[in-house]
Amino acid sequence: MELDKEAPPLAVVVMGVSGCGKSSVGAGIATRNGVRFVEGDQLHPAANVEKMAKGIPLTDADRLPWLDRIGEEIKTAQRASQGLVISCSALKRSYRDRLRQAAGGRLAFVFLEGSRDLLLSRMQARQGHFMPASLLDSQLQTLEPPTGEAGVVTVAIDMALDDMVALACEGLSVAVKGGFHAG
Repeated sequence: MELDKEAPPLAVVVMGVSGCGKSSVGAGIATRNGVRFVEGDQLHPAANVEKMAKGIPLTDADRLPWLDRIGEEIKTAQRASQGLVISCSALKRSYRDRLRQAAGGRLAFVFLEGSRDLLLSRMQARQGHFMPASLLDSQLQTLEPPTGEAGVVTVAIDMALDDMVALACEGLSVAVKGGFHAG
Protein backbone atom coordinates (compact mmCIF):
# COMPACT_ATOMS: atom_id res chain seq x y z
CA MET A 1 0.00 0.00 0.00
CA GLU A 2 1.29 3.43 -0.84
CA LEU A 3 0.21 4.92 2.48
CA ASP A 4 2.35 2.43 4.37
CA LYS A 5 5.38 3.27 2.25
CA GLU A 6 4.96 6.93 3.13
CA ALA A 7 4.40 6.39 6.84
CA PRO A 8 7.38 7.44 8.93
CA PRO A 9 9.27 4.62 10.61
CA LEU A 10 8.20 3.70 14.10
CA ALA A 11 9.83 5.35 17.07
CA VAL A 12 9.54 3.51 20.38
CA VAL A 13 9.87 5.05 23.82
CA VAL A 14 10.69 2.48 26.51
CA MET A 15 9.21 3.99 29.66
CA GLY A 16 8.78 3.42 33.37
CA VAL A 17 10.27 4.42 36.70
CA SER A 18 13.94 4.16 37.49
CA GLY A 19 15.23 0.62 37.86
CA CYS A 20 12.65 -1.03 35.60
CA GLY A 21 15.17 -1.89 32.86
CA LYS A 22 14.47 0.78 30.22
CA SER A 23 18.05 0.80 28.92
CA SER A 24 18.46 -2.97 28.74
CA VAL A 25 15.05 -3.62 27.18
CA GLY A 26 15.39 -0.64 24.82
CA ALA A 27 18.79 -1.80 23.59
CA GLY A 28 17.37 -5.30 23.07
CA ILE A 29 14.40 -4.03 21.04
CA ALA A 30 16.69 -1.86 18.93
CA THR A 31 19.10 -4.71 18.24
CA ARG A 32 16.29 -7.09 17.25
CA ASN A 33 14.93 -4.52 14.80
CA GLY A 34 18.19 -3.15 13.41
CA VAL A 35 17.61 0.41 14.60
CA ARG A 36 19.47 2.87 16.78
CA PHE A 37 19.01 3.00 20.56
CA VAL A 38 19.37 6.27 22.47
CA GLU A 39 19.80 6.32 26.24
CA GLY A 40 17.43 9.11 27.27
CA ASP A 41 19.26 9.77 30.54
CA GLN A 42 22.22 11.04 28.51
CA LEU A 43 20.00 13.84 27.19
CA HIS A 44 19.28 15.26 30.65
CA PRO A 45 20.72 18.72 31.26
CA ALA A 46 23.61 18.60 33.74
CA ALA A 47 21.50 20.47 36.31
CA ASN A 48 18.91 17.65 36.27
CA VAL A 49 21.54 14.96 36.80
CA GLU A 50 23.06 16.96 39.65
CA LYS A 51 19.65 17.44 41.26
CA MET A 52 18.78 13.73 41.06
CA ALA A 53 22.22 12.69 42.30
CA LYS A 54 21.53 14.80 45.42
CA GLY A 55 18.21 12.98 45.92
CA ILE A 56 16.07 15.92 44.81
CA PRO A 57 13.07 14.94 42.65
CA LEU A 58 12.69 16.70 39.30
CA THR A 59 9.78 19.04 38.68
CA ASP A 60 7.78 19.42 35.50
CA ALA A 61 9.85 22.53 34.73
CA ASP A 62 13.04 20.45 35.05
CA ARG A 63 11.70 17.69 32.81
CA LEU A 64 10.28 19.76 29.92
CA PRO A 65 13.63 20.73 28.30
CA TRP A 66 14.69 17.07 28.60
CA LEU A 67 11.46 15.86 26.99
CA ASP A 68 11.99 18.37 24.19
CA ARG A 69 15.50 16.98 23.55
CA ILE A 70 14.02 13.48 23.37
CA GLY A 71 11.35 14.79 20.98
CA GLU A 72 14.10 16.26 18.80
CA GLU A 73 15.87 12.88 18.64
CA ILE A 74 12.61 11.28 17.51
CA LYS A 75 11.97 14.01 14.89
CA THR A 76 15.53 13.70 13.57
CA ALA A 77 15.21 9.93 13.16
CA GLN A 78 11.83 10.23 11.44
CA ARG A 79 13.08 12.94 9.06
CA ALA A 80 15.91 10.56 8.13
CA SER A 81 13.37 7.71 7.67
CA GLN A 82 15.00 5.73 10.45
CA GLY A 83 13.41 3.75 13.23
CA LEU A 84 14.50 4.62 16.75
CA VAL A 85 14.22 3.21 20.26
CA ILE A 86 14.78 5.65 23.12
CA SER A 87 14.52 5.29 26.88
CA CYS A 88 12.56 7.90 28.81
CA SER A 89 10.66 7.60 32.08
CA ALA A 90 7.66 9.43 30.49
CA LEU A 91 5.92 9.23 33.87
CA LYS A 92 2.94 11.47 33.13
CA ARG A 93 0.40 11.39 30.33
CA SER A 94 1.22 15.02 29.54
CA TYR A 95 4.87 14.00 28.98
CA ARG A 96 3.83 11.18 26.66
CA ASP A 97 1.49 13.52 24.79
CA ARG A 98 4.35 16.02 24.43
CA LEU A 99 6.49 13.28 22.88
CA ARG A 100 3.61 12.18 20.62
CA GLN A 101 3.23 15.75 19.40
CA ALA A 102 6.96 16.10 18.82
CA ALA A 103 7.01 12.85 16.85
CA GLY A 104 4.24 13.99 14.54
CA GLY A 105 4.23 10.44 13.23
CA ARG A 106 4.30 6.91 14.48
CA LEU A 107 5.26 6.65 18.14
CA ALA A 108 4.71 3.71 20.46
CA PHE A 109 5.50 3.17 24.12
CA VAL A 110 6.68 0.07 25.96
CA PHE A 111 5.73 0.45 29.62
CA LEU A 112 7.88 -1.64 31.95
CA GLU A 113 5.88 -2.37 35.07
CA GLY A 114 6.96 -3.96 38.33
CA SER A 115 6.44 -4.00 42.07
CA ARG A 116 8.05 -1.41 44.31
CA ASP A 117 10.07 -4.15 46.05
CA LEU A 118 11.52 -5.48 42.80
CA LEU A 119 12.28 -1.97 41.52
CA LEU A 120 13.97 -1.03 44.80
CA SER A 121 16.13 -4.16 44.82
CA ARG A 122 17.26 -3.43 41.25
CA MET A 123 18.08 0.19 42.05
CA GLN A 124 20.06 -0.81 45.14
CA ALA A 125 22.04 -3.40 43.15
CA ARG A 126 23.19 -1.18 40.30
CA GLN A 127 26.55 0.49 40.35
CA GLY A 128 27.54 3.98 39.21
CA HIS A 129 24.07 5.32 38.35
CA PHE A 130 23.26 8.90 39.33
CA MET A 131 19.68 8.08 40.39
CA PRO A 132 19.54 7.12 44.08
CA ALA A 133 17.04 4.53 45.32
CA SER A 134 15.64 7.24 47.60
CA LEU A 135 13.88 8.79 44.58
CA LEU A 136 11.89 5.65 43.71
CA ASP A 137 8.86 6.59 45.80
CA SER A 138 8.80 10.07 44.25
CA GLN A 139 8.79 8.50 40.79
CA LEU A 140 6.05 6.04 41.72
CA GLN A 141 3.92 8.92 43.07
CA THR A 142 4.44 10.87 39.82
CA LEU A 143 3.71 7.87 37.57
CA GLU A 144 0.45 7.99 35.65
CA PRO A 145 0.28 4.47 34.14
CA PRO A 146 -0.55 4.58 30.42
CA THR A 147 -3.61 2.37 30.86
CA GLY A 148 -5.97 2.72 27.90
CA GLU A 149 -3.62 4.87 25.81
CA ALA A 150 -3.22 3.84 22.16
CA GLY A 151 0.08 2.41 21.00
CA VAL A 152 1.22 1.26 24.44
CA VAL A 153 2.56 -2.19 25.24
CA THR A 154 2.89 -3.13 28.91
CA VAL A 155 5.55 -5.66 29.91
CA ALA A 156 6.07 -7.01 33.43
CA ILE A 157 9.66 -6.83 34.65
CA ASP A 158 9.62 -10.01 36.75
CA MET A 159 11.12 -12.19 34.01
CA ALA A 160 14.36 -12.68 32.11
CA LEU A 161 15.55 -9.80 29.92
CA ASP A 162 15.26 -11.84 26.70
CA ASP A 163 11.64 -12.66 27.55
CA MET A 164 10.87 -9.00 28.25
CA VAL A 165 12.36 -7.97 24.91
CA ALA A 166 10.47 -10.71 23.05
CA LEU A 167 7.15 -9.73 24.67
CA ALA A 168 7.77 -6.06 23.91
CA CYS A 169 8.51 -6.80 20.24
CA GLU A 170 5.46 -9.06 19.94
CA GLY A 171 3.28 -6.40 21.53
CA LEU A 172 4.63 -3.69 19.26
CA SER A 173 3.87 -5.72 16.14
CA VAL A 174 0.27 -6.09 17.32
CA ALA A 175 -0.26 -2.64 18.85
CA VAL A 176 1.09 -0.70 15.90
CA LYS A 177 -0.40 -1.46 12.49
CA GLY A 178 2.32 -2.76 10.26
CA GLY A 179 4.65 -3.64 13.13
CA PHE A 180 8.09 -2.22 13.64
CA HIS A 181 9.56 -0.65 10.51
CA ALA A 182 13.32 -0.74 10.66
CA GLY A 183 13.65 2.00 8.03
